[in-house]
Amino acid sequence: MKVLGIIAEYNPFHNGHKYHLEQSKELTGCDAVVCAMSGNFIQRGEPAVINKFARADIALQNGVDLVIELPLPFAMSSAESFAFGAVKLLDSIGIVDCISFGSEQGDLEALEFISDILVNEPAEYKAELKKQLSLGLSFPVCRQRAVCKYMENKPAANFSAALPTVLETSNNILGIEYLKALKRLKSNIRPYTVERIANLYNSKAFTGNISSATAIRNSICSADALNTPSLCSNAAQAVPDISKTVIEKEFNEGRGPVNIYKYENILLALIRNTDICKLGKIAGISEGLEYRIKKAAELSGSFEELLSKIGTKRYTKTRIQRILLSLTAGITKRDTELFMQYGGPQYARILGFNKTGRELLSRMKRTSILPVITKPAAFKNSCNGLLARMLEIEAQSTDIYVLGYSNSSCRKAGQEYTKNMIIYKQDPCTSKF
Repeated sequence: MKVLGIIAEYNPFHNGHKYHLEQSKELTGCDAVVCAMSGNFIQRGEPAVINKFARADIALQNGVDLVIELPLPFAMSSAESFAFGAVKLLDSIGIVDCISFGSEQGDLEALEFISDILVNEPAEYKAELKKQLSLGLSFPVCRQRAVCKYMENKPAANFSAALPTVLETSNNILGIEYLKALKRLKSNIRPYTVERIANLYNSKAFTGNISSATAIRNSICSADALNTPSLCSNAAQAVPDISKTVIEKEFNEGRGPVNIYKYENILLALIRNTDICKLGKIAGISEGLEYRIKKAAELSGSFEELLSKIGTKRYTKTRIQRILLSLTAGITKRDTELFMQYGGPQYARILGFNKTGRELLSRMKRTSILPVITKPAAFKNSCNGLLARMLEIEAQSTDIYVLGYSNSSCRKAGQEYTKNMIIYKQDPCTSKF
């Protein structure tokens, strides 16, 4: 059985995701699909619009066979750490033969070329990167400039003209990071890429049946601001019927939509009540940023104001949001250092599966070098301290996430240990929450 790995957030699962999944199956000739999916918080430092179990349910009903959670310290991290954690997870379970990711470039050769530069870090490139970073710009911008400068005096390739723009778009950047992770892990997993169609990842405009997740989420948030959480006609057109059904069910039952503004008072209170020393230990904080955050929280009355007072050329909105949500989950620099030092994800937590996924799960239990978790409560007091800590972080973040629900009866703590996996059968009514 040839197994394809997909790395995704599915926030929410839309027609572009369905296109990528179908094209990936055809391209790789796979027999089954495993998805490493972010949990309740995502890479941009935001809560997912609906919870991870609902998103796993949608994925299973759209062609994924097994959904494994990417632990929070990697799911809500830089592109490099996100990609490393996801690729390491798929590599560690021992059943994945290939991965496929979407990219604006659609050309694996060009992405491989850049990933080689970033993995090998030639002295000329490193010197240029250091020079660019001294200008106080964000790391992605500095890296792009350094790569372009490094390539100026190198032999031209048939794709060299496109190199200056390759590192400008989100899916290309992630694709390069996936390739870097495969190389650094010396993984046997074979990469493929599917060209993104219709629009850019962060496009805010609807473009018909295939529109960006950003456009869909913005539409949902706008409706929620008017106290009418729903999918507008444009958003409904851009998602499969199954997605629409599950999303509206979640909204109707008061478990969404969730967005970062639901937590603005929690965040302001938490920062104001956290001393500078402890704040300085939170993951992502450096160069005295804790003082800037503390002062901003004391002077701000809203989340937007908080962001505007903290932001600089070096610290992007996304990076700041990741830092703030790391504070709510209690993720420290020490946590992230240890997780990277000791190999990344410490377990493979199953969110859901179908009949084929059950077979994959059975294989995983024999091949995985990581503990396979189907019942998190059984690992709550694990003698493996890193595993227990990673699971504790996930539980703390879920306790925060559910506070974003409009239905107060759904906000109870401890749900990380009580929610059932999704077991998808032919009849969707038999799926379990």
